[in-house]
Amino acid sequence: MRVINEDIKSGQYKRVYLIYGEEDYLKKQYKDKLKEAITNGDTMNYGYFEGKGIDVNALIEMSETLPFFADYRLIVVENSGFFKSANERITDYIEKIPETTIMVFVESEVDKRGKLYKRVKEHGHDCEMTVQTPAVLEKWIVGILGKEGKKVTKETVDYFLSVSGSNMTNIYGELEKLICYCMDKEVICIDDIKAVTTEQISAKIFDMIDALGFKNQKKTLDIYYDLIATKEPPMRILFMLTRQFNIMLQVKELSEQGAGQKEIASKLSMQPFIVGKAVKQMNNFKGEMLRNAIRDAVDTEKDIKSGNMDEKMGVEMLLVKYSGK
Repeated sequence: MRVINEDIKSGQYKRVYLIYGEEDYLKKQYKDKLKEAITNGDTMNYGYFEGKGIDVNALIEMSETLPFFADYRLIVVENSGFFKSANERITDYIEKIPETTIMVFVESEVDKRGKLYKRVKEHGHDCEMTVQTPAVLEKWIVGILGKEGKKVTKETVDYFLSVSGSNMTNIYGELEKLICYCMDKEVICIDDIKAVTTEQISAKIFDMIDALGFKNQKKTLDIYYDLIATKEPPMRILFMLTRQFNIMLQVKELSEQGAGQKEIASKLSMQPFIVGKAVKQMNNFKGEMLRNAIRDAVDTEKDIKSGNMDEKMGVEMLLVKYSGK
């Protein structure tokens, strides 16, 4: 990100950029930054290609066309799959991109072992947009609220992240709702968040783990059925459950070694609120039970993926096993 910002500031651009990773908000933000800086709103010297099956001939032909009354022609290629399918023609062309053309690839998945990735890295710049750490997200949230004249405590920000999740696009949307709701308020509190924020699956999983820990089978299954009713895929629920079991086991082991919550949060790069929840929840689970639950969850995933078990039934059976008294 720093390199892209410096290039925009200096006006000296690489021939090719690759922006990739899980964080869609940052990918879009930096794609738009480059577009605005290079074209300044000029659509005549801008080309856009998207999706699988891109016409490589048309892409190269546009790249070879001189810009009209401008220094550069910008071409954005998004979600092409080129960096997974090893497109030889594009790979060979990277080092031949004219000095008057800037090509920006925006991708979700990239094979870093591939020739195309290595060629872009050699002749341009690659920038991975990963899920941001809790500390970065907190600073970002406080900054957005501050620009709107709003104040918020760290506890409130931690709670907000626990229900909104770590996806920046979702966070930004929830912040917009929160700012509108608190238009006449200077200080935003947890009750304001509860009033307007859409609860994400992570919050539901917290509730499910609580019910499991207290051996409340009815509540455990009610939450599961609610998630299924809202079209939440069973495999995603299984992934989130397994992740939370892993978090509790790690927190439990570090706690037994004498680490405090702040130290645990730092070591595991987690929000203090999540660690606090895990500390409370882990008291209802023995270490061996958590290890068994993780093992059973992995086996369930294998059975589902191999076609030996229905996914909805497989996750339900796992929940029944660990919520029973």
